[in-house]
Amino acid sequence: METIKYVIADDHAIFRQGLRYALADDHQLKLVGEAENGNALLEIIKRQEPDVILLDIKMPGMDGIEAASKIHEQYPNIKLLMLTTYDDEHFILHLLELGINGYLLKNSDPNEIKRAIHTVVDNDYYFNNMVSTTMLRNMNSRKAGTGLNAIKLNDREIEILKLICQEMKTSEIAAQIFLSPRTVEGIRTNLIDKLGVKNTAGLVLYALKNNIVNLK
Repeated sequence: METIKYVIADDHAIFRQGLRYALADDHQLKLVGEAENGNALLEIIKRQEPDVILLDIKMPGMDGIEAASKIHEQYPNIKLLMLTTYDDEHFILHLLELGINGYLLKNSDPNEIKRAIHTVVDNDYYFNNMVSTTMLRNMNSRKAGTGLNAIKLNDREIEILKLICQEMKTSEIAAQIFLSPRTVEGIRTNLIDKLGVKNTAGLVLYALKNNIVNLK
Protein backbone atom coordinates (compact mmCIF):
# COMPACT_ATOMS: atom_id res chain seq x y z
CA MET A 1 0.00 0.00 0.00
CA GLU A 2 1.23 3.48 -0.84
CA THR A 3 2.17 5.95 1.86
CA ILE A 4 -0.65 8.26 2.98
CA LYS A 5 0.49 11.86 3.36
CA TYR A 6 -1.36 13.79 6.05
CA VAL A 7 -1.37 17.25 7.63
CA ILE A 8 -2.44 18.28 11.13
CA ALA A 9 -4.23 21.65 11.35
CA ASP A 10 -4.78 22.81 14.93
CA ASP A 11 -3.84 25.97 16.79
CA HIS A 12 -2.58 24.12 19.87
CA ALA A 13 1.03 23.02 19.43
CA ILE A 14 0.85 20.54 22.30
CA PHE A 15 -2.10 18.77 20.69
CA ARG A 16 -0.32 18.60 17.34
CA GLN A 17 2.72 17.12 19.05
CA GLY A 18 0.67 14.51 20.92
CA LEU A 19 -1.19 13.49 17.77
CA ARG A 20 2.04 13.27 15.81
CA TYR A 21 3.48 10.86 18.38
CA ALA A 22 0.25 8.87 18.59
CA LEU A 23 0.26 8.21 14.84
CA ALA A 24 4.02 7.69 14.44
CA ASP A 25 3.90 3.90 14.77
CA ASP A 26 1.76 3.54 11.62
CA HIS A 27 4.47 3.45 8.97
CA GLN A 28 1.96 3.86 6.15
CA LEU A 29 1.22 7.38 7.41
CA LYS A 30 3.60 10.25 6.65
CA LEU A 31 3.18 13.64 8.30
CA VAL A 32 4.02 16.31 5.72
CA GLY A 33 3.02 19.46 7.59
CA GLU A 34 1.44 21.17 10.58
CA ALA A 35 -0.65 24.35 10.51
CA GLU A 36 -2.06 26.56 13.24
CA ASN A 37 -4.79 28.11 11.06
CA GLY A 38 -6.52 27.76 7.72
CA ASN A 39 -4.27 30.21 5.88
CA ALA A 40 -1.14 28.32 6.86
CA LEU A 41 -2.88 25.08 5.92
CA LEU A 42 -3.61 26.27 2.39
CA GLU A 43 0.06 27.16 1.94
CA ILE A 44 1.12 23.68 3.05
CA ILE A 45 -1.36 22.08 0.66
CA LYS A 46 0.16 23.97 -2.26
CA ARG A 47 3.60 22.57 -1.46
CA GLN A 48 2.87 19.07 -0.20
CA GLU A 49 -0.39 17.89 -1.86
CA PRO A 50 -1.49 15.75 1.12
CA ASP A 51 -3.99 12.91 0.93
CA VAL A 52 -5.70 13.60 4.28
CA ILE A 53 -6.04 16.60 6.57
CA LEU A 54 -6.84 16.31 10.28
CA LEU A 55 -8.65 19.58 10.77
CA ASP A 56 -9.79 21.42 13.90
CA ILE A 57 -12.89 23.65 13.79
CA LYS A 58 -11.85 26.54 16.01
CA MET A 59 -8.64 28.23 14.83
CA PRO A 60 -7.60 31.90 14.64
CA GLY A 61 -7.88 33.73 11.35
CA MET A 62 -9.39 31.23 8.93
CA ASP A 63 -11.19 28.58 10.99
CA GLY A 64 -11.72 24.93 10.08
CA ILE A 65 -15.16 25.42 8.56
CA GLU A 66 -13.97 28.10 6.14
CA ALA A 67 -10.83 26.12 5.38
CA ALA A 68 -12.85 22.98 4.67
CA SER A 69 -15.03 24.87 2.20
CA LYS A 70 -12.03 26.30 0.34
CA ILE A 71 -10.15 22.99 0.31
CA HIS A 72 -13.12 21.08 -1.04
CA GLU A 73 -13.57 23.66 -3.78
CA GLN A 74 -9.91 23.87 -4.77
CA TYR A 75 -8.69 20.34 -3.92
CA PRO A 76 -11.70 17.98 -4.10
CA ASN A 77 -9.52 14.85 -3.88
CA ILE A 78 -8.11 15.72 -0.45
CA LYS A 79 -9.90 13.89 2.38
CA LEU A 80 -10.99 16.01 5.33
CA LEU A 81 -11.26 14.52 8.81
CA MET A 82 -12.53 16.97 11.41
CA LEU A 83 -10.85 16.34 14.75
CA THR A 84 -12.44 18.56 17.37
CA THR A 85 -13.86 18.91 20.87
CA TYR A 86 -17.31 19.82 19.54
CA ASP A 87 -19.88 17.01 19.64
CA ASP A 88 -22.83 19.28 18.83
CA GLU A 89 -25.19 17.76 16.25
CA HIS A 90 -25.40 21.07 14.39
CA PHE A 91 -21.66 21.03 13.67
CA ILE A 92 -21.66 17.37 12.66
CA LEU A 93 -24.56 17.64 10.21
CA HIS A 94 -23.46 20.99 8.78
CA LEU A 95 -19.93 19.77 8.12
CA LEU A 96 -21.09 16.50 6.57
CA GLU A 97 -23.27 18.46 4.18
CA LEU A 98 -20.32 20.77 3.51
CA GLY A 99 -18.40 17.77 2.21
CA ILE A 100 -16.08 16.54 4.96
CA ASN A 101 -15.20 12.86 4.91
CA GLY A 102 -15.34 12.11 8.62
CA TYR A 103 -15.81 13.62 12.08
CA LEU A 104 -13.90 12.59 15.20
CA LEU A 105 -13.55 13.94 18.71
CA LYS A 106 -10.11 14.88 19.99
CA ASN A 107 -10.36 12.30 22.77
CA SER A 108 -10.76 9.50 20.22
CA ASP A 109 -8.50 6.49 20.61
CA PRO A 110 -5.40 6.80 18.38
CA ASN A 111 -6.29 3.49 16.74
CA GLU A 112 -9.63 4.92 15.65
CA ILE A 113 -7.92 7.97 14.17
CA LYS A 114 -5.55 5.72 12.22
CA ARG A 115 -8.48 3.59 11.08
CA ALA A 116 -10.39 6.69 9.99
CA ILE A 117 -7.44 7.96 7.94
CA HIS A 118 -7.10 4.65 6.10
CA THR A 119 -10.85 4.35 5.62
CA VAL A 120 -11.37 7.77 4.04
CA VAL A 121 -8.52 7.04 1.62
CA ASP A 122 -10.02 3.65 0.69
CA ASN A 123 -13.75 4.43 0.83
CA ASP A 124 -13.98 8.26 0.81
CA TYR A 125 -15.82 8.46 4.14
CA TYR A 126 -15.69 7.33 7.76
CA PHE A 127 -18.81 7.38 9.93
CA ASN A 128 -18.34 6.20 13.50
CA ASN A 129 -21.10 5.49 16.03
CA MET A 130 -21.34 9.13 17.12
CA VAL A 131 -21.93 10.35 13.57
CA SER A 132 -24.32 7.52 12.76
CA THR A 133 -26.37 8.18 15.89
CA THR A 134 -26.52 11.90 15.08
CA MET A 135 -27.78 11.19 11.57
CA LEU A 136 -30.35 8.73 12.87
CA ARG A 137 -31.76 11.22 15.36
CA ASN A 138 -31.85 13.90 12.69
CA MET A 139 -33.68 11.65 10.26
CA ASN A 140 -36.21 10.60 12.87
CA SER A 141 -36.96 14.20 13.77
CA ARG A 142 -37.32 15.30 10.14
CA LYS A 143 -39.18 12.20 8.99
CA ALA A 144 -37.12 12.21 5.81
CA GLY A 145 -37.95 9.96 2.90
CA THR A 146 -39.50 12.00 0.13
CA GLY A 147 -36.38 12.77 -1.90
CA LEU A 148 -36.75 9.78 -4.20
CA ASN A 149 -39.85 11.35 -5.69
CA ALA A 150 -37.82 14.36 -6.76
CA ILE A 151 -34.77 12.51 -8.15
CA LYS A 152 -35.38 9.25 -9.94
CA LEU A 153 -32.67 6.62 -9.63
CA ASN A 154 -32.61 3.51 -11.78
CA ASP A 155 -32.16 0.01 -10.39
CA ARG A 156 -28.42 -0.10 -11.16
CA GLU A 157 -27.81 3.25 -9.47
CA ILE A 158 -29.70 2.13 -6.36
CA GLU A 159 -27.80 -1.16 -6.32
CA ILE A 160 -24.43 0.58 -6.45
CA LEU A 161 -25.53 3.20 -3.91
CA LYS A 162 -26.43 0.43 -1.45
CA LEU A 163 -23.05 -1.24 -1.93
CA ILE A 164 -21.26 2.07 -1.41
CA CYS A 165 -23.10 2.38 1.90
CA GLN A 166 -21.65 -1.01 2.90
CA GLU A 167 -18.17 0.59 2.72
CA MET A 168 -17.22 -1.49 -0.31
CA LYS A 169 -14.39 -0.31 -2.54
CA THR A 170 -14.93 0.27 -6.24
CA SER A 171 -13.06 -2.93 -7.10
CA GLU A 172 -15.19 -4.94 -4.66
CA ILE A 173 -18.44 -3.53 -6.07
CA ALA A 174 -17.27 -4.25 -9.61
CA ALA A 175 -16.50 -7.88 -8.76
CA GLN A 176 -19.85 -8.40 -7.03
CA ILE A 177 -22.07 -7.04 -9.81
CA PHE A 178 -19.84 -8.06 -12.76
CA LEU A 179 -18.96 -4.62 -14.05
CA SER A 180 -15.58 -3.06 -14.67
CA PRO A 181 -14.16 -0.81 -11.93
CA ARG A 182 -14.15 2.04 -14.45
CA THR A 183 -17.89 1.59 -15.06
CA VAL A 184 -18.64 1.50 -11.34
CA GLU A 185 -16.56 4.62 -10.74
CA GLY A 186 -18.39 6.33 -13.60
CA ILE A 187 -21.78 5.51 -12.08
CA ARG A 188 -20.58 6.75 -8.67
CA THR A 189 -19.42 10.03 -10.22
CA ASN A 190 -22.72 10.40 -12.07
CA LEU A 191 -24.62 9.81 -8.82
CA ILE A 192 -22.67 12.60 -7.11
CA ASP A 193 -23.58 14.97 -9.94
CA LYS A 194 -27.17 13.79 -10.21
CA LEU A 195 -27.91 14.08 -6.50
CA GLY A 196 -26.02 17.33 -6.06
CA VAL A 197 -23.79 16.07 -3.25
CA LYS A 198 -20.09 16.75 -2.79
CA ASN A 199 -18.56 13.30 -2.34
CA THR A 200 -19.22 9.70 -1.35
CA ALA A 201 -20.09 10.74 2.20
CA GLY A 202 -22.84 12.84 0.65
CA LEU A 203 -24.13 9.81 -1.22
CA VAL A 204 -24.38 7.90 2.04
CA LEU A 205 -26.23 10.80 3.68
CA TYR A 206 -28.66 10.88 0.76
CA ALA A 207 -29.26 7.14 0.94
CA LEU A 208 -29.95 7.32 4.67
CA LYS A 209 -32.25 10.32 4.42
CA ASN A 210 -34.28 8.69 1.66
CA ASN A 211 -34.56 5.23 3.23
CA ILE A 212 -32.50 3.51 0.56
CA VAL A 213 -30.46 2.05 3.41
CA ASN A 214 -31.06 2.01 7.15
CA LEU A 215 -28.78 2.55 10.09
CA LYS A 216 -28.59 -0.48 12.31
